[in-house]
Amino acid sequence: MSITSALQIGVSGLQANSSRVQNISSNIANANTVGYRRTFSEFVTQNTGSTQAGVLTDSRADISSNGSIMATGRATDLAVQGDGFFVVSRNPNDPVESNYYLTRAGSFTPDQDGNLRNSAGYYLSGYPTDASGATGSVSSTSYSDLSTVNIASYQIPGTPSSLVNVSGNVPSQETGLATPGAPFESTLRYVNQLGGADELTLSWQPGSTPSEWTVNITDGAGTDYGTATVNFTDSGANAGSPASYTPGTLPIDPATGVVSLTINNGATPQTLDISLGAPGTFEGMTQFAGDYTPPQFDDDGTETGSLERAEMSDSGVLFGVFDNGQRRALFQVPLANVANPDQMRSVDGNAYVTTRDSGAVNLGGAMSNGLGSVTSGALEGSNVDIAQELTDLIQTQRAYSSSAKIITTSDEMLSETLSIKR
Repeated sequence: MSITSALQIGVSGLQANSSRVQNISSNIANANTVGYRRTFSEFVTQNTGSTQAGVLTDSRADISSNGSIMATGRATDLAVQGDGFFVVSRNPNDPVESNYYLTRAGSFTPDQDGNLRNSAGYYLSGYPTDASGATGSVSSTSYSDLSTVNIASYQIPGTPSSLVNVSGNVPSQETGLATPGAPFESTLRYVNQLGGADELTLSWQPGSTPSEWTVNITDGAGTDYGTATVNFTDSGANAGSPASYTPGTLPIDPATGVVSLTINNGATPQTLDISLGAPGTFEGMTQFAGDYTPPQFDDDGTETGSLERAEMSDSGVLFGVFDNGQRRALFQVPLANVANPDQMRSVDGNAYVTTRDSGAVNLGGAMSNGLGSVTSGALEGSNVDIAQELTDLIQTQRAYSSSAKIITTSDEMLSETLSIKR
């Protein structure tokens, strides 16, 4: 081997170890970066025929090794436990597939439009769901069916009330008096056909006959739906339960105790059934001695709801919690995987794109087909081990110095060679 070749080998050693120091420096600088994957240099022997000619480096990222999960308490912070990557895009609902990346950095927060965006400025993608929580047919090998996850502009329509069950107690000692007292009144709220709340007033007037009451229903607009007489059983096994209903002007079914009202609140009137309890049962109104118990109303309708907050399940389903008490799925956030994650190419913002060596992307639901789960209120830390990086830094510095020594020694030998002529 010539002295000149030795010089070139020393230079290759300097270059290789410089590259390694660059990667180590990046690892140390990003030790606290969410979802960061450490990079490292692999040294490869360089040959010219049968003679070694130095070293080459190949920089790679340890993408397949996961970092630790750190709780944050912020609902839109997301972490993947296990295999898989979030799919993000450069722009909301980006139509260009090359603008979609894979990342483990789940520090998402809503922007001014309610789109979830991470600290690198990339937008979280998912499959929108219908009212039943289904996504329909979606592609698992492309990004064409994905939309940007948005948690700002959701409202669910209300469901008009059709049945209200009433349960309460009227005091038996108030009946059978020569001069009955004032009626007991309560307000029944129901959902109208436009998803809003309306009210009815139920009035229970004690009668001069023991265990007899007159029930009356009105609304705030002055509509009187009529009255009916209710007699309660005063003894025996069914004491305190309704004994009979006698319809007056109120449309009540004596056999079931159900009042069927027709409410003119639209071009098509709303039908509302109010169940006071069947005769001989204790599921509705009762009459016992003691205090008046205002009725409880079990309404099957729901008001129009606006989104209050979002919740993520372990399976990657983003649920919306609405101010009407409803909870429904909004998005299915898929996880992406490739056959060889370590061969993906890094892009700015702690994200990756697939390459021919990594294999094609495959999208699937969390906790299925080997994919991990999604944890809400947490972030994944980097997979950098500071102690290991500092140890590698010392080793690299020594190797760099040794390569430099090769150059100085070769230079001295070359000088000795040149001095032979003198």
